[in-house]
Formats: sequence, structure tokens, C-alpha cells
Amino acid sequence: MTLPSWQDWLFSIKAFLASMLALYIALSFDLPRPYWAMAAVYVVANPLAGATSSKGLYRALGTLIGAAGSVFLLPTFVNSPLLMSIVVALWTGVLLYISMLDRTPRSYVFMLAGYSLPLIALPAVDAPQTIFDIASARSQEIILGIVCASVVAQLVFPIGLSSLMSSRISNWLGDAAQWAGEILRGEGMARPAPPVRQKLASDISGFDILISQLGYDHQTHGLTRQARQLRGRLMLLLPLLSSLDDRLHELRSQDRVLRDDLIALLDDVGAWLQAVADPERAVALRSRIADLRPPAYAVDWRSLILDSALARLREIVDAWHDCLILKKQIATGESNGERLAFRRRRTFSRVRHHDYGMLSFYVASVIVAVLIASALWIYSGWAEGSGFVLMVAVACSFFAATDRPAPLLLSMFTWCTVSLVVTAAYQFAILPSIQSFPLLVLALAPPFLVLGTLIPRPQLNMLAMLLTVNTASFIALSDRFSADFTSFAGGGLAALAGVGFALVWTLVVRPFGGEIAARRLVHAGWSDLAQLAAGERAEDQRRLAGRMLDRLGQLVPRLASMENKELSAIDGYAEIRLGLNIVELQRLRGRLTWDERTAVGDVLSAIAQLFKERIRAGAPVPASPRLRERIDAALAVVAGRQAAPARRSADALVGLRRALFRNAAPPVHSTMPEPMLLVAE
Repeated sequence: MTLPSWQDWLFSIKAFLASMLALYIALSFDLPRPYWAMAAVYVVANPLAGATSSKGLYRALGTLIGAAGSVFLLPTFVNSPLLMSIVVALWTGVLLYISMLDRTPRSYVFMLAGYSLPLIALPAVDAPQTIFDIASARSQEIILGIVCASVVAQLVFPIGLSSLMSSRISNWLGDAAQWAGEILRGEGMARPAPPVRQKLASDISGFDILISQLGYDHQTHGLTRQARQLRGRLMLLLPLLSSLDDRLHELRSQDRVLRDDLIALLDDVGAWLQAVADPERAVALRSRIADLRPPAYAVDWRSLILDSALARLREIVDAWHDCLILKKQIATGESNGERLAFRRRRTFSRVRHHDYGMLSFYVASVIVAVLIASALWIYSGWAEGSGFVLMVAVACSFFAATDRPAPLLLSMFTWCTVSLVVTAAYQFAILPSIQSFPLLVLALAPPFLVLGTLIPRPQLNMLAMLLTVNTASFIALSDRFSADFTSFAGGGLAALAGVGFALVWTLVVRPFGGEIAARRLVHAGWSDLAQLAAGERAEDQRRLAGRMLDRLGQLVPRLASMENKELSAIDGYAEIRLGLNIVELQRLRGRLTWDERTAVGDVLSAIAQLFKERIRAGAPVPASPRLRERIDAALAVVAGRQAAPARRSADALVGLRRALFRNAAPPVHSTMPEPMLLVAE
């Protein structure tokens, strides 16, 4: 692990300053549990000022919802412990389910509201008449900590989202340019799944998180529209690059060496992409692409592939032109009025794919865990059992959406133990000699400053946050010192027992990793394609591609950590191209002639049958030669006809053939019709 950078130390100092400010104010106003205000700072602290404000707002809302639920539900069900346990478990589970459906930073509202109810209500079951005061005090102290964290983040060396956004965009475009360079040089298909291609798909979700936080940063609140437009074009580039890779691979396999003018064009496009600058060059490149496109009446396979490749290249040039303009607008914070090549309706929508079955299983496991923990508390009569139950709810909720929560829970248990040891040293060796607030600040600085440097690191963020929050909570600072070893040990052991129970429960009910989720993602894609090809539901390209790319973004990191060769061999980009071409054919069918419509319908029926067979078999059953023959027959009908629907259908059929039969020989030219020089429609 690398040593903390100066930015990490700066963030840690700011977080500690905010926590001490919150603690001082809470002590000054004689709030009952001032350490809650201190802990709240570390819960919402983020190196970015806008992210701190957004998470602070979400935490405040979640706390208020949980507090309101506690005030309403505890007096109602306190006389029935079993019923109260069921209500707490269902409240936690239902709100956790909603949070997992959201998958944005806003989801924190619901997860926090879910476990805030047991956090507030369960310690008050012996004195339900005090629940309003407890809920009110917790809300006040949490909001105080949030305000202090936000104020310090905005006033003390604030770090805005604009620089990070520009950096992420540059990195993404750089990775895309690297992949495009491999494609244009003919190196793409030589490596079926280059890491950069996988990274591009999974990075879209991180870009979404940044976009959701733009409105909370005063420097970037006006850039949300441009950021969303850019996101649509970044998503669009992925299947376009994959499609161009496929077409150029086919051209090279036929000709061995491409034409000189085409090679020169590809080199110039590659150089332009690598430069990540000068959007004006797109005009000249579009003209050169148009000059190389074959005539509409050309019907041989090479002409169809070349036309499809140049069409994809033109779309890539247009999308890249828009990305450069939008990147500049985001970096400068100004809209310069330059015209974008792609209209919004031609880019992809942000549509989420949710595996409702897996999410329901995750939530059900949390609900049952809370119920069992509650039963152990009720029937054992454990005085500190409420702490045990609430830690089960917190630990299970935090890691419910991960494929392998057990290693994270083990780390949480380990570091909670360390936190408890450190806290014991403070409670019984250091704090008794502290007589003033400045000395308290000096005494707390070493551990919190060191732990704060870990929070900016994504791989350590959750555990570092839990460690700082637990340490602040275990120390339980108040306006007067009191140290009761029995109470301290009981509460600490209850917390460790809760995390330990969550760990054991997870090992029992979720021993599998990400393979089941990966298989379900793959099968969901097959189901989409089967239904689209069968015409069982209407779908537009924007929504379909958005959902399939979102699914691919979920699948890629899972495949990277698996050794299943069958799943790893699946090309998610090919399936996206397949889906887009199916939608295009379904959209054009009504505008084709009777013989064209019949031929295209035969193709779509065969594709629907193929993916239904894959779903039944649970394996990637290869496409049959009969399906290839149907595609070739349909191409023989539509190729060379100059009506726009027929020409676009021919391009879609070429895409289907290449997606399903990448290594197949070209169709027999004798089946192609003679060139039709007259306009058919």
C-alpha cells in the first residue's frame, strides 16, 4: 500500500477540523450524544466539496426518515417484541431493496433510513416514552455534523468536481482512442477481449456517479446537461467501435491488404482520435469517408462490408466530434453554441438493468438475519442485545449488493476489533487526564488524522469510514467524563458479535461468488434478444442499447474475477450490435416490400428461436447453418435496391451475419441479384 499523498493529508486535516468543530458545538449546546455529530462528519466526508454536500443531504434525509419511523413504530409495537422484530426487519429490508434499485449516490437515503430505525428505536425499547427525544437529538446531532462537514469542505481549500470530471473524460477518451487505434491498425480482433475494452464498459457507471453530483457543486451545477449528452455519446462509441472492428477484420481477411486510400483514411482518423483535439477536422474526414463509399447498387459482399464499415466510421467521427465539443464546454464551464452532429434521440438512454430475483434474495437474507438476531436478543434477555441486532442490520445492509460480502465483513470485524482496543485505551488511560477541549483535540488527532488519509482511497473507503465512525461512537464523548468498564465492554462485545453474526450468516446463505449473477445477466440478454426478434415487445434502439450496456458494465467486472471459460468467451459487444440490428429490422419491416418483409421475417423468427434455445439449454448454443442461409437469402432480396428502407435493412443484415457468424465464409455471390439501376420506390 502506498503512503498517503499530500491531498490525502489535506482531506484528513479538513475532516478532523470539521469533526472537532461539530463536537465543540454539540458540547456547547449540551446535546446528549455529541459524539454522533463527530461521527456524522466522517460518514459524509469526501475529498470533493460537491460530493460532501450531496452525501450530507442524503444522510440528513435518511436520518429524518428513520427517526420518523422510529417515533411512529416503536410506541405502536413495543408491547409485542416479536411483532416489533418483524417490523424492524421488514423496514430495513424494504428500504434496502429500494436503495439497490436506485444505484446512484441517492440510494444512500434509503439504505440509511433502513438501518437508522433499529439504530434509534432498539436502544429505547425499555423506555419507549423517550423515543421522540432520542430521535430528535440524533437528527439534530447528525445534521450538525453534516453542516460542519459541508461548510469546511466548501471554505477550506475546496476541491470542485470540474477538474475531476475533466480528468475522467480525458482518461476515458484516451482509453477509447487506444482501442480505436488498435482497431484501425488491424489489432482489434487479434485480441478478442482487450482490457481497455472491458474498462470502457465498466467506467460508465463511475461517470454516472459524477454526473449525479454535479448539481451540488457551485462550480459545475450548470454542466449537468452537457455531461449527460457526453455520456450518451460515450455509450454510443462502444458498439460503434466494436462494429467497425468487426467490419475491418472481415475486409482484411478478404483482401489481405486494404486499398491505399482506405488505409490513409484510417491512419488519419486514428491520428485525430489519438490527439483528442480539433473537432473541426471532422468536416474533412466526413467528406473523405463519403468519397470512398461504394455506389448504392453494389451488391457483392465486399462492397456491403465496406459500406457498413464506412458508415460506422462516419458515426464514430460524428460521435467523437461531439465528445470533443462537450469536453471543452465542461472544462470551460461555457456553452459555445457549436452544433453537435448527433441529435439527442440518436444517442443512448440511461436505462438500468435490474436482476429483481437476485436483489430479492439479497434482501430476504438480510431480513431473515435481522429476525434471527432479534429472536436471540429477545429469548436470551441479553441487556446489550439491541446493539447486537442493530450491528447485524448495519453490517448486512452495507455489503448486501456485493457478490462476495464475506471478505468485506471479515475486514469489518477485524478493524472493529482494532477500533475497540484503541477506544479502550482512550477511555481508561488517556481521557481521564484530559481537562480541556484543546487537550482533547490533541489527544484525538493522531488516530483520526491517520485513519482519515484512508477514506479517499476507493478500495479502503468503506472500511476507513466505518473505523472512524466506530471509534468516535465507542469513545462516546460527552460534556462530562464517565467510564464504566462493564457498560463499555458489553456494548463493544455486542457490536463485534453483530458483525461476527453477519459474517457467519453470509458464509452460510451466500457461499457463491459472482458466477450466478453473471449467468443471470447473460441469460437476461438472451431473453431480451429473443423477445425483440419475435416481436413480443416494442423497443427503441436508445433504450435497448442503454440497458444492454448497463448490463455489460455489470458483467465485465464479474467476468474479470472468474475462471469460467464458457462465460468469459461471451462477447457482450457483439450481442449489443445484434440487438441494435434486430431493432432496426423490426422498425423497417413495415416500410419494405412484401418479398423483402417476408425474407426479413424469416431471419427474425430464426434468431428468436436461437436465443430461446440458448435460454432453455442455459448455454451459448451456436447458431445453425440454416440461420445463416436465411440471412443470405434475405440479403439476396434487399441488396442493391435503392429504396432507403431496403438499403438500411441490408446493412442490418450484414451486422446480424457478422455478429452470429464471424468466421463464416462470405455468401455466395451468385445468389445476389443483378444491380437495379432504377429506383424501386
